[in-house]
Amino acid sequence: MIGEHVLVGYVPDSGGREALDLARTVVAHTGGRLTVAHVHPPDRLAAAGEAHALLEQAAELLADQPAEYTVQESRSVGRGLSSLAGKVGADLIVVGSPPGGARGRIAVSATGDHLLHSAPEAVMLAPSGHRPAEEGLTRISVMYVQRPQADEAVARAAVAAVTLGVPLRLVTLAIGDAPTGRLRDDLALAIRLAQESSGLPPENVTAELGEGDDVAAALTDVPWSEGEILVCASSEDAAAHRVFLGEVALKVLRAAPCPVAVLPRGYS
Repeated sequence: MIGEHVLVGYVPDSGGREALDLARTVVAHTGGRLTVAHVHPPDRLAAAGEAHALLEQAAELLADQPAEYTVQESRSVGRGLSSLAGKVGADLIVVGSPPGGARGRIAVSATGDHLLHSAPEAVMLAPSGHRPAEEGLTRISVMYVQRPQADEAVARAAVAAVTLGVPLRLVTLAIGDAPTGRLRDDLALAIRLAQESSGLPPENVTAELGEGDDVAAALTDVPWSEGEILVCASSEDAAAHRVFLGEVALKVLRAAPCPVAVLPRGYS
């Protein structure tokens, strides 16, 4: 289950604050550890001192939330967070959307792009303007298409749903003239996989088929609730134990109205 040790990348803007809020919500449910990091470039003499000051700011925002704080030096923020995740043993890296994006949607910064195409651990992104629901996490949805990585994501998300005490939903998109009958059959098999891999009762596993002319329209055809997160599998092109988001999944991420977590290939 992801979230046993969450690493959040903090920057002093709205995206940084939203990433902190999302990371805090995750560990509140998992009971996991939280590490807050700021990555600074190696070629500025004052950068390290500024980074420590920013982490003090993050600590004030988190108030009484237990957390560890660390500064990482790297020419790339994404590379620095990836390296740090291995050092501290984090299993989830959380980042926010850069300012200026559409409210309620995920915008991918250079940091997010790096993580989504090479991170060694699961990556979660917060939409612009994201605020945690009062009730916390309410449902886990999994973007499903019949292939091994998606089956793996279903099984892992089902176990997490049992552990966290929330329902699981499987979502498939029918774009254009896609054969909806076959897609519904795939969803039925995925529901069985979720139940058999976790022991989830039938009433706690549902499925939705969204239809539309493109990814954004099909996602809009599916209802979304407050406190939901969406889980996506990495592309078949991903290296083992690395995140690599394919073209369609990236469109899903940009159109999703909730936080999205992307699992590395071969996630265990």
